[in-house]
Amino acid sequence: MKKLMMAGVLLLFMLTQNGFNAQAAEVDVKATWLWNPWMIYSDEAGTLAFLESKDVNKVYVQIDAEIPAGVYESFIEKAGALGIAIYALDGAPDWVAPKGFTKQDRLMAWLSSYQKGAAPAQKFAGVHLDVEPYLYSGWNTNRATTVKAYQTLLTKAKSSTAALNLPLEADLPFWFDEISYSNTYGKGILAEWVIANTQSVTLMAYRDSAVLINELVKNEVAYGEKYGKKVVVGVETGQTDEGDAITFYEEGEAFMNNELAAVSQHYSAAKGFGGIAIHHVDSWKTMAP
Repeated sequence: MKKLMMAGVLLLFMLTQNGFNAQAAEVDVKATWLWNPWMIYSDEAGTLAFLESKDVNKVYVQIDAEIPAGVYESFIEKAGALGIAIYALDGAPDWVAPKGFTKQDRLMAWLSSYQKGAAPAQKFAGVHLDVEPYLYSGWNTNRATTVKAYQTLLTKAKSSTAALNLPLEADLPFWFDEISYSNTYGKGILAEWVIANTQSVTLMAYRDSAVLINELVKNEVAYGEKYGKKVVVGVETGQTDEGDAITFYEEGEAFMNNELAAVSQHYSAAKGFGGIAIHHVDSWKTMAP
């Protein structure tokens, strides 16, 4: 009888733990980009305090090979203690140029070396690419070739990150659901292809109202659900001359938080919705309340 009771207690404990783990896995992302890693070199404590105060649980941190590995190690370990996952961030439009993949190769080589030398609590949790191939000159002069080069780059990244046992993520403009491809990778919509071939995407849905954002991201969230992936919705906080509806810079943080809450509520039942990302640490720190 005692053995049966103990078995029952153990089973209940396991079910409870699994329940907690399932809940933890379903917590929506609140992410941000940290483009200036020298910030953690000069003010690690202040940077961590800011991230903690904003309830951030994921940060895409730019990789700069000139920064000592120990700086990243310390930051990742302390962030992890606060429940913040750190992803290695890099990418540039010219990575889709002929031989541009060598720059991605350098990133992966640096990451491989770093991960081997870091303690478990100091390792990066994943890789986050921000390539933006549409800013490369070939996007306008030879789009089909550039799109294929981008797909090849991500395919190579997928293989490299798998070898490192790290998930691959990518930034995606909201309008890639209007870009088609027909090449050796098949035929279809580029946004769907990227979502299918990465662990998660962060959609650059740079608009300043929930209504606009919800409309922009609906196709990608549906693709996310189709492939069992999470789409994180990114918004802008920096000043821009691209139009009045692009950024929350003018409206301030309180207004932004209300709109983002409305987005999260709108997609609360959507399996393809993964949370919110705020671009980026520097401009977020100085935005109006």
